[in-house]
Amino acid sequence: MDKKLKYESALLSFLEEYARIKPINFPKANNQVIADRENGHYQLVRLGWQDSRYIYNTVFHFDLADDKIIVQQNRTDLPILDELTEYGIAPEDIVVAFAEPEMA
Repeated sequence: MDKKLKYESALLSFLEEYARIKPINFPKANNQVIADRENGHYQLVRLGWQDSRYIYNTVFHFDLADDKIIVQQNRTDLPILDELTEYGIAPEDIVVAFAEPEMA
């Protein structure tokens, strides 16, 4: 299996497993996995109601480009690098886009 397909499968497995977890603080919300395989975009969104307020949050957003996983969003306290490596993604292929780049 080539790296792109392997990483896509790993991302979808991770997102689908996490989507099965019912959010305790949002009991009337649901999780949805959104996958744009053609363009390499993968998300988990949470939507529904909390009291009288509608919620829509992107929990995770990953892009797959040039055989790298780009973490665009992680709205959890999960150590995302550790989590993704458990799914077979090489640590050197994970880029955290929202982390401040080091000053040269």
